[in-house]
Amino acid sequence: MKNISAYEMPLILKDFLNYLQTIKGKSINTVQVYFYDLRVFFRFLKMDRNLVDKKLDFDKIDICDVDIELIKTVTLSDLYSFMSYVSNNRDNTSYARARKVASLKSFFNYLFNKAKLLNVNPASELESPKILKRLPRYLNVEESKQLLSSVNTGTYSERDYAMLTLFLNCGMRLSELVGININNIKNDTLTVIGKGDKERSIPLNSACLEAIEAYMKVRPVNGVKDKNALFISGRKQRISKESVQKIVKKYIKQAGLDPQRYSTHKLRHTAATLMYKYGKVDIRALQELLGHESIATTEIYTHLDKEQLKDAVDKNPLSGFSRAKEKEAD
Repeated sequence: MKNISAYEMPLILKDFLNYLQTIKGKSINTVQVYFYDLRVFFRFLKMDRNLVDKKLDFDKIDICDVDIELIKTVTLSDLYSFMSYVSNNRDNTSYARARKVASLKSFFNYLFNKAKLLNVNPASELESPKILKRLPRYLNVEESKQLLSSVNTGTYSERDYAMLTLFLNCGMRLSELVGININNIKNDTLTVIGKGDKERSIPLNSACLEAIEAYMKVRPVNGVKDKNALFISGRKQRISKESVQKIVKKYIKQAGLDPQRYSTHKLRHTAATLMYKYGKVDIRALQELLGHESIATTEIYTHLDKEQLKDAVDKNPLSGFSRAKEKEAD
């Protein structure tokens, strides 16, 4: 993934992204997402204003000439037209559209309140699409064991097994896993850098310690480019997020599970769900363990499955009451 400075963009957008990173403290990954969203909007704006040939591929529209004068012409109606476009022409889900709304509101708020370049903020009344809450997918205990057991032999089996073990036991993010350095592990505690460069400690259980120890015995030493990185790729450099995603998908398939339904993020959700369900962990402790800024985010990991709901209904003290039996007793 390229660094944000490697992309060509108008100065006004670069200033905004620098503000996000240096003043607001947003992570590089978050800043990159803002850039992608606003690049799509700028391309739409040029296309909508007939500033480019309509035959030109949308993804090849140059945005470098977008300036404040063009942005001053944007109205609330334009913003809703853009939301309609990404929904109908780019198959954006409600989640993707909600993210774009957040990017637009943040950008125009910066231009209006901070940079003082706009007299009117067209995004002030822009509403976010309604997102229907769905229970996130996760692996049950047997499926989790199935996944771990699918890593049997191979050149990188110890490494891959250790990665899956950390995902399923610690509930860390993909970016946190690839960012682990050897010196982040002290006895039975792992320190990771989460969103917003926030540091947190994760206790390691015996399964994690055993998997890491087995991997360290075979981890490459000679010729390694990032000597402190825990997980090393076949090219002897820190493993990338893309590689980890492919590896996880491979083992999900080998375990006989659906690779379309499960991903690295679903493994994080699995860990959180199992800890909450079987560990009786307090939601505040779970929030700290997962590195969530808001408790509301953690609550999606505490959903109850159908088995628990049935158990709750069955344990209602009135569940054994029968009108027929009462009549018989009389």
